[in-house]
Amino acid sequence: MSTPADGSAAPAPARAPESSAAEPAVRPVQRRARHAGKAWIAAANPMAVEAGLEILARGGNAVDAAVAVQAMLGLVEPQSSGLGGGAFLTYFDARSGKVSALDGRETAPAGARPDMFLDEHGRPLPYVEAVRSGRSTGVPGIVSLLSMAHDKLGRLHWKDLFQGVIRTATQGFPVPQRLAMFLGEGSPFPPTNEVRTLFSRPDGTPVNEGDLFRNPEYARTLQRIAQHGPRAFYSGPLAQAIVQATHHDPLPGTLTLKDLASYHAQWSDALCRPYRGYQVCVPPPPSGGVSLLQVLQILDRTDIASRGPADPRAWFLFAQASRLAYADRDRYIADPRFVRVPVDRLLDPAYIRQRAQLIGERAGPTPAPGVVDVRRGRDATTEAAGTSHCVIMDADGNVVSMTTTVESVFGSGRTVGGFVLNNQLTDFSFVATDGGEPVANAVRGGKRPRSSMAPVIVLDRSGNFVAALGSPGGSAITEYNAKALVGLLAWKLPVKQAIELPNLIARGEYYSGELSKFVPAVVNGLRERGMELKLGRAENSGLHAIACRPDGTCEGAADSRREGVARMLAPKAPARRHAA
Repeated sequence: MSTPADGSAAPAPARAPESSAAEPAVRPVQRRARHAGKAWIAAANPMAVEAGLEILARGGNAVDAAVAVQAMLGLVEPQSSGLGGGAFLTYFDARSGKVSALDGRETAPAGARPDMFLDEHGRPLPYVEAVRSGRSTGVPGIVSLLSMAHDKLGRLHWKDLFQGVIRTATQGFPVPQRLAMFLGEGSPFPPTNEVRTLFSRPDGTPVNEGDLFRNPEYARTLQRIAQHGPRAFYSGPLAQAIVQATHHDPLPGTLTLKDLASYHAQWSDALCRPYRGYQVCVPPPPSGGVSLLQVLQILDRTDIASRGPADPRAWFLFAQASRLAYADRDRYIADPRFVRVPVDRLLDPAYIRQRAQLIGERAGPTPAPGVVDVRRGRDATTEAAGTSHCVIMDADGNVVSMTTTVESVFGSGRTVGGFVLNNQLTDFSFVATDGGEPVANAVRGGKRPRSSMAPVIVLDRSGNFVAALGSPGGSAITEYNAKALVGLLAWKLPVKQAIELPNLIARGEYYSGELSKFVPAVVNGLRERGMELKLGRAENSGLHAIACRPDGTCEGAADSRREGVARMLAPKAPARRHAA
């Protein structure tokens, strides 16, 4: 067992069970949560936060609130997540101290083929053409994920979790700035005609920021799911409409009603490893959590903790650790039900030490993947942006950290039931072999594409909750999460300051960053070490977090780069005693 940097014993790493569909075992320990009584929600839109707080105020728990938060995000932030997408959820049970994970990643239809994103000449399709096709949509997983979490852990009735969102969809809400931006002419990923039609005024013109927008079709969809549960989504008229939408030209897909009916989210133990005396827990593959743990463990073998955000050497170390982790990720991480993923090797302390020793004084060429006992070809996956994240802590100390997505902005651009369908299958490698070697993340029927999403929960060495966080951002999610964790756990910054640290992306020989947020000494110092930072082309971070101190005080924080907020549930006023 590996140990924290200070040498103290850490809780045993959680491992996924052999059967990925099995529910995680629960530790027999029972205790009162240190932070009980303090409920927080941080999410990407204030209306989503309020929807969750309403559920908490009615006696719901973190999982109940997560259902309402996601339902509202699908209404007010549909470009990023929704019923037509998927998610990963990490859950901390305050009574047992157990951290478990739920995989609601989309699956490829049974009829999906390794060459489905190649043209007639065997060349990869242009990325946008592949995204806007019927072939890009996998079986949506979010409804199954939320239902499974609620069946096991929820407190309120399922049907009651949607009513506030149904009311908002029916009565209307002011169009947020980000939604209006992605619908507008200047959008970096222009919406399809279907999307423009769905999100339009009654006269058919595009909605603008601040317009009152109603989505009665989405309200009807939520009402069916509220009344009949997930079967209203995975079978019947709604399922038929989803299948039909993916079979339209161009490039119709192979999704069937059987694919939808057979989908199930999957419970597992979280994957946990030590960093700075803490345990950092993430979902196992196909989540990108392995890469995040690699970055942290490599950095734990450097002196980054004794430096700070104004030190160019610190950011050089961060960038080099990221490059090494990406090299391994792009070669080895995929759906473990279809290919062997060498998780233990990639996180083995001796292997991590070897990788850390590759960090020199200058950047050098693109790092090669490390040597493991499986042979894989070079990956050809292009990841898009279009994701969201939320964190919820209820009054009992239970915590949900969930990253949720439709993949690209507005997913595939095809709409059903008032929501957009995902394009998650473009997260597969478009080519299946490289030099005769199989590519780990190649397309196969029933397979789940690799993801960068990695909702995080952090515990101290005694198993107490410390923090939960996560971010959207496509392949940059790994570095957004790592940056925040370094700031919070190594540099001991307040959670808000850790989130607001500048973003730096280093992958291969590509370096980008928020140049205006770095002090000049950092930019110059990186240049001297062979890293020329350019303005970032990736999606901005959207970190949301809750962090608690040993004295029991907790704080939520939301990334200023987006529209999110963090709010605490107002404590109930004590009942006034009336004189006789």
